[in-house]
Amino acid sequence: MVSLETPVCDFALPAIDFSLPGVDGKTWTLEQCRGENGLLVMFICNHCPYVKAVIDRILRDARELKGLGVNCVAIMSNDSTYYEEDSFENMQKIAEQLNFPFPYLLDESQRVAKAYGAVCTPDFFGYNGELQLRYRGRLDESRKEAAAEDVRRDLFEAMKQVSETGKGPDAQIPSIGCSIKWRE
Repeated sequence: MVSLETPVCDFALPAIDFSLPGVDGKTWTLEQCRGENGLLVMFICNHCPYVKAVIDRILRDARELKGLGVNCVAIMSNDSTYYEEDSFENMQKIAEQLNFPFPYLLDESQRVAKAYGAVCTPDFFGYNGELQLRYRGRLDESRKEAAAEDVRRDLFEAMKQVSETGKGPDAQIPSIGCSIKWRE
């Protein structure tokens, strides 16, 4: 397993459209996912220890962000040939078990992850209401283990600011996680 950090936020970069199948049987587009005040695009997967350590916090933040007019979408881009835990069937199971409050989409071709420049799981792209990139950073200071409950909620606070002002914080700490498992 290779751990990677996300690059610095490329402020105002527009969100890239997609049309991907969801675990709910629907096909989702960027426009269908966006919220009035923003959209958080998350590249996650089922097997990554970094994601497993914080999935409950991701779900908590997604539920709270919805109340601020910021919708969320999760995209799984790993090659599941070698990572059975990331199969579409297992995506469906985890989304149902944990009651995901957002669409969980399969990027089987990996085109969407490449277009966004996603590098790891989790990788967070926070957009404002005009779908301009305003946050590309960490959830909080968790790594392969969840940080203490009282740590600063970097992602939530940044997206709350985005929802209120259309802009994210100037200083952002990169997310860290497992590399996306690219097809050969």
